[in-house]
Amino acid sequence: MASLRALRHCLCEGVPPGSSRDDGVRRQWWAALATLQEDFLLERGSLSGLWLAAPLPALYEPDLLQQLQGWVWTPAPLDGLLPAGAPLLPGATASRQAGADPGRGFRRLPLEPDDGNDPLLVLITPHLQVALCLDGAVEARRLVVRFDAEVLSRALTLIHERLERTDQPAAAELRAAVQRLGPLHSDPSLGERFWPRLADRLATIAPSLTLQPMVAEARADPSPAESRAVKTELALLEALTHEVRTPLATIRTLIRSLLRRTDLPAVVRQRLEHIDGECSEQIDRFGLIFLAAELQRQADPAQPPADRPLARTDLSQLLGQLEALWQRQLARRDLTLRLTLADGLPAVLSDPARLETMLGGLIDRFSRSLPAGSTVVVSLQPAGARLKLQLSSEGTAVQPLAPPSQATARELVGPVLSWNPSTGSLQLSHQATQQLFERMGGRLTERSGNGLTVFFPAC
Repeated sequence: MASLRALRHCLCEGVPPGSSRDDGVRRQWWAALATLQEDFLLERGSLSGLWLAAPLPALYEPDLLQQLQGWVWTPAPLDGLLPAGAPLLPGATASRQAGADPGRGFRRLPLEPDDGNDPLLVLITPHLQVALCLDGAVEARRLVVRFDAEVLSRALTLIHERLERTDQPAAAELRAAVQRLGPLHSDPSLGERFWPRLADRLATIAPSLTLQPMVAEARADPSPAESRAVKTELALLEALTHEVRTPLATIRTLIRSLLRRTDLPAVVRQRLEHIDGECSEQIDRFGLIFLAAELQRQADPAQPPADRPLARTDLSQLLGQLEALWQRQLARRDLTLRLTLADGLPAVLSDPARLETMLGGLIDRFSRSLPAGSTVVVSLQPAGARLKLQLSSEGTAVQPLAPPSQATARELVGPVLSWNPSTGSLQLSHQATQQLFERMGGRLTERSGNGLTVFFPAC
């Protein structure tokens, strides 16, 4: 049976091998999706066509979802938990609305074990045909975008063969959808116009971990201790991550393009900056939640992976760079920040790429239960062979992270998430937060009423 992995191999024929890390190509993927939808599809107005994607819907613009017919291969746990006609988020509008063409929307199909988890999208309209996918081993990842008719024809043939063997009604729908399109025309300059626009969009995306990998490649030999509950939660978190972070990333990109204008009134600029900050916070929160869920599938969640060894990190400098950002973040809740750094501190061993987002998530988590007017005190000082990063508050006694002895304060939602009934806040569980810091070389400790402390090994 033709697998989606074979489809990616077809799209990658003749493409030079990649040399990027996964977080980099994921950022390219999101930017490519935004460029395709905003710069090449929405500008045409009325559209007809079809699209096929995996492992989650790649298109997110409502106008496109209503006009184009789609098929999406999704993880089996997600397919079992949500009926075929249900949206991927509670309260979201279903793709098939009253009065709409019954052939529109998208149909969910099950992923097979040989399909892999890298994202792909094949889009066919009368005037634009394109396929995108991510491919490559660790440290050799690449974004592949194909506009050539021969490759796209072979890709559609593989997809049709797959559907013929797994879902013949879907195969018939695909054949009918292609026939309805009639003759296809493609602008030979599409590639020449697409890549510069993609580069412009990437230039507006600040390098950060806000676009963490959405789906991790499954391990070849999964641990026998993996439970169905963890797999189901991971599938749902992947869907939520896609449904929430994709539009937020698009909104943030548009906001930042507006902020480059010099004629904005002060009140408009202030509100746009507020929206930008809120988007970044929520995107980062979902990135951390997914990363924590991903660790649950590993035999030793606290062990740093071989492909991401710990490195020397100037924690003092990093905190200084983040101070202004945290000040603005806390000011939106009427909180203030005081940063205290000892002189002459050595570097620490950590994962510098992910530490920034993890620290930001810790500030957010710590401050959510503080009353307005409080001050968050962040101090860094030596502690023997380690550096001690301490978070505390002034003016109130707070318990931002509920230890096991206070389980009643927070309700666990699986092994990764906890929910605070008093505030309605959904956050990482205490155990998941500890594992994330251990993964980055730190050790989180907490005492009721005394804030929290993270120790990092000095080097």
